[in-house]
Amino acid sequence: MTDTKVIVIPDGKICDYIDGKFRNDTPEEYVRQTIEKRLVNEHKYLPSQIRIEYTLQVGSNKPRADIVIWDKDVTEQTQGTIKLIIECKKETVDARNAKDGIAQLQSYMSVCPNCEWGMWTNSIQKYVFRKYLDENGNICFMEYNDIPSADGNLDEVNRPSRKSLKNASDDNLLFVFKTCHNHIYVNDGMQKQPAFFELLKVIFCKIEDERNIPNPLEFYTTSEERSNPDGQLTVQKRISKIFEKVKKRHGKIFDTNDEIKLTPRSLAYIVSELQRYSLLNTNIDIKGKAYEEIVGANLRGDRGEFFTPRNVMKMVVEMINPKIDERVLDSSCGTGGFLVTAMTHVINQLEKSFSEQIGSSKQEWDADSIRTFQDKISEMASTNFFGFDINPDLVKATKMNMVMNNDGSGNILQTNSLLPPHEWTDEFKTRLADALGIKKSDIRNHNTISYFNVIVTNPPFGSKIPIKDKAILEQFELAHIWENDKTTGTWKMTDRLQSSVPPEILFIERCTQFLVPGGRMGIVLPDSILGAPGLGYIREWIIKNHRIIASIDLHADTFQPGNGTQTSVLFLQKKTKEQKDAEEKTGAMADYNIFMAMIEKVGHDKRGNPIFKHDKEGNEILVPDTNSVLVLGETGEGSRTIAHQQKKKIEDDQTPDVPPIFSEWKVQEGLSW
Repeated sequence: MTDTKVIVIPDGKICDYIDGKFRNDTPEEYVRQTIEKRLVNEHKYLPSQIRIEYTLQVGSNKPRADIVIWDKDVTEQTQGTIKLIIECKKETVDARNAKDGIAQLQSYMSVCPNCEWGMWTNSIQKYVFRKYLDENGNICFMEYNDIPSADGNLDEVNRPSRKSLKNASDDNLLFVFKTCHNHIYVNDGMQKQPAFFELLKVIFCKIEDERNIPNPLEFYTTSEERSNPDGQLTVQKRISKIFEKVKKRHGKIFDTNDEIKLTPRSLAYIVSELQRYSLLNTNIDIKGKAYEEIVGANLRGDRGEFFTPRNVMKMVVEMINPKIDERVLDSSCGTGGFLVTAMTHVINQLEKSFSEQIGSSKQEWDADSIRTFQDKISEMASTNFFGFDINPDLVKATKMNMVMNNDGSGNILQTNSLLPPHEWTDEFKTRLADALGIKKSDIRNHNTISYFNVIVTNPPFGSKIPIKDKAILEQFELAHIWENDKTTGTWKMTDRLQSSVPPEILFIERCTQFLVPGGRMGIVLPDSILGAPGLGYIREWIIKNHRIIASIDLHADTFQPGNGTQTSVLFLQKKTKEQKDAEEKTGAMADYNIFMAMIEKVGHDKRGNPIFKHDKEGNEILVPDTNSVLVLGETGEGSRTIAHQQKKKIEDDQTPDVPPIFSEWKVQEGLSW
């Protein structure tokens, strides 16, 4: 039976994932805890096989090894029977460091006669060694791709099968992406951004290989190949063949003469880091966090871009509730987080429907069913999901994000979507028209672009990047000067244009133009639009053209670190012509309720550090981790064992609480979506 006891954690401490002891919350400890979770959840070692900070005898010294592991059936856990040693360091410690680098690990392995394996990591560098004796009896170390899992199967370390691919857990995928990117940056002499795009090419190859069902996986390098120049060239040829398929499938992303520019040595290293994971099946939140964090570190621009936190995107998508047959747009897609979240929401509906049709759950599907389902996803994505962004690098990054999360790269297009439609490039209009199933000539001006049912977006905002182009401003009522009638309190639009307008104001109107009548949007906006006296004309325009469904006030730290703008999410439904005509005729707006909420806790502070729930005494609390594996631990009473659930902290985040309350309110208000 699962232990549901709540544990409190003293301030500045963490509760160790393996032994439950309190330890200081340090950068080095963060690395160790992430590795511990991987050992249990991915490699399937039992906590009873693992000891933390185990004291070794090295000559007259007694250092403590970070993590040691024994075989499951070892009769006595001693220094002489240790199988594996792991050393975890903070990012600032280099592997070549004389005291704390790989030399320290190898010295520990040398004094443990049965220790065959060792791993050293600081989260951006990782080294795995297998110890052996040469013909003269000297201790030597061979570099390996990875440590073996609990079953000791080395074939899977060198060439994984489809069945052996593992879903990444916790921050391990982020560790891998950082490690790979850092390796390219340091060893291939590339700047951060080119290094990032080379990593993307290899990730594309990994996904292409995973999709190539039922053929054996070709995205791999053996430890022997990785460690010698001839083997590295063999890996380069193997991956280059996969990249040729990638270019054919994703011709809009890669040119026909594109090639992977990494040295064979770096390519082999990166393949060895990625090959054990299933990028397609790993949980979307783990993939999204890893991907968007590394994108943000390398592609963050200066156009008012700051990427929406995942918890906020999830809340918005759950509230807006896109359906299988609806067209979804993010008109400022950034890294694609909103689109991936929306697509996942719809894929869950599609999976439920498909399972009902074929009469079996996803776990029971055969290879044909999996391929059919993937085809349905690809068809839906190419028909119903659209993303626009002005930054070509972010467009490419969004396409990658969509591909990694079930394939939807077709309609991610680069454009300045505020431009008059007749000024959009011919290529953009052609591809958009093809995807929408309309004639290119139908896209004429701002009155002929209402093709989307749902919009979820966080437009760039800020007075530092105003729009001054008269040709752009002329399309928008909100770009005109409005005058306030002091007697009636209403606003009236004049014929005169403002000299400059912040982009977020224009995006409100552009998104409305993109929506079909009755379509709905969730848009992140600065609070000034909702409260500043001088911007009352915007609020009046919004009320005239939409039913205001909801307003969610976000905490000031939501977009921290990096941006402290106070924001809200506004949910709007575009009025039909009939609704507007009826209101104009009666001179009265329709009366309705608006859902309002304040998010006072978003799970992190202004530095971006996570904030966890505390008890009444101010101590952090732990609860069972339902996402970790349930393992068996010895009770110390003979052969009896008990089920043991790992525990985790709870982020102090109110965003998940809002959608279910909103869903109930929506039913009461008679809103069918």
